Amino acid sequence: MNLSLLTGTPNPARRMLLKGGSAAGALTLAHDALMPRPSNAQTATPHLDPFLDPLPIPPIARPTVLSPPPGRLPVAGEAGRAEHQRFEEFYPEVQYEIHVKETKYRYHSQLPEETVWAYNGSIPGPTFIARAGVPGVVRFRNALPQTHVGYGSPEISIHLHSGHVGPASDGFASDYYSAYKAGPTLSRPGAFLDYHYPNTPPNKDAREVTGTLWYHDHREDYTAANVYRGLAGFYLGFDDLDTGDETTGLKLPAGVGRYDIPLLLQDKRFDSGGNLFFDQLSPEGFLGNHFLVNGKVQPYFKVEGRKYRFRLLNGSMARYFEMVLADAGDRDQPFTFIGSDGNLLERPLTLKKILLGMAERADIIVDFSRFAPGTRLYLVNRMLQTDPRRPELQQLRPGIRMLRFEVGEKTEDRSVIPAFLRPLSPAPFNGSTRRRSWVFERTNGQWAINGKFFDHDRIDAKPRQDVAEIWRLETKGGWAHPIHVHLDDFRILSYNGKPPPPEWAGRKDTISLLPGVTAEILVEFRDFNGRYMMHCHHHMHEDHAMMIRFDIQPPNP
Repeated sequence: MNLSLLTGTPNPARRMLLKGGSAAGALTLAHDALMPRPSNAQTATPHLDPFLDPLPIPPIARPTVLSPPPGRLPVAGEAGRAEHQRFEEFYPEVQYEIHVKETKYRYHSQLPEETVWAYNGSIPGPTFIARAGVPGVVRFRNALPQTHVGYGSPEISIHLHSGHVGPASDGFASDYYSAYKAGPTLSRPGAFLDYHYPNTPPNKDAREVTGTLWYHDHREDYTAANVYRGLAGFYLGFDDLDTGDETTGLKLPAGVGRYDIPLLLQDKRFDSGGNLFFDQLSPEGFLGNHFLVNGKVQPYFKVEGRKYRFRLLNGSMARYFEMVLADAGDRDQPFTFIGSDGNLLERPLTLKKILLGMAERADIIVDFSRFAPGTRLYLVNRMLQTDPRRPELQQLRPGIRMLRFEVGEKTEDRSVIPAFLRPLSPAPFNGSTRRRSWVFERTNGQWAINGKFFDHDRIDAKPRQDVAEIWRLETKGGWAHPIHVHLDDFRILSYNGKPPPPEWAGRKDTISLLPGVTAEILVEFRDFNGRYMMHCHHHMHEDHAMMIRFDIQPPNP
């Protein structure tokens, strides 16, 4: 195995920056001392036969009874977090325990085993099935070795992406923990931390129930490395409309792991010996030379001749995807798009392609009954990208086949594609005229927002709870940045002065700012107050300081 860095190596460039030093000098020093530029062996692309391995289906997370039971305040053995807001109101009816641990894994049957980090030993991690109005607690127990070999940090912080949760459960970047070490915003180390998930939409508004969420590591300075090593999984929400049952509610294709399939899309780099490669210190990041779905390089999936729901997630570090469904002749086939970033649209769309920046999701339905048994179809990436800083915005012909579908016989199918999905709540202006501007740029060799690098002690904005604001987002320097806002979803008002495309017309939690783009979004934060984040979801950008802290103030009396 060819692992790049020693245990717990700090980010010297960022440390020097926060002390007022030269970022360019720090980066040069760091690379010379710790991480030589990739060799030809590291950049070579090993040959792997595609569609040799079946698509992994993540296991379903199973409830348990926690001991000691969770509480509003930290319990014995827990890391020193803040209190859980509204814990009694959203008292956890279900409890889970997830062990974050090291294990062996093979990304392809022709590759050697790797030492990976995984939730409960699974890549992707176990899929949570949550019900709106049924609060829960997930105890993430950190069992990672403190003397690990290779890149990454054995301290962790878990973020439920699109989760409407209190600040103690949001996975703030410096709320990282292990039994031996605590981040600067925690009061003590601990073997575990209890994350309180109310599973209740803002203001209990059923129009804002989220469906396709995901959870991943969010450790300050090491998000890229820890996610790259395997720390990501799905968290799916259901309610009385999107029920997870083909006989009730919207009657969408149902059965998580059977006809409702989460798909984690990634790219990773393997060297000529087949070993996983990672560069901890490059602020631009790097692109993979192989494409994975649910942790396997170009797998296959046998489907029945009926409708399936697929939840696409771009879980890559630096790569943008333009996903299409193509036949064996590389001809694009239509699919039904029903939701973005976990939120159902009002009406389904018929599309032939969808752009996904890092952390963005696409909820689609494919009807395989249209194809004869024996047909082979492919989930294809058509986005050309050779630079980790931005995509070329040119289509690949032929595209990169990431997953092969093998169509079987037609079977009974009670699911439907309804003409109307979920009503969209009105844009919540509330008479607000407050505007804020955020510029995402390169400064002194690092990634900055409004010319500043992330500091967990500095508050960059103080929006008030239940008061809508308009945020202007601008990217400079020819780089692309997928921007994620924690706590509540936003509405895109404009994208380069124009209305958003139909697939972005609903609620979003991440927006892909392509080079030269300026966008305006409408934000409103409800139910909770305290410390949250906005950041670029290009993992190396956020690790190299492209994050802000905002503190939500209590509502006016």
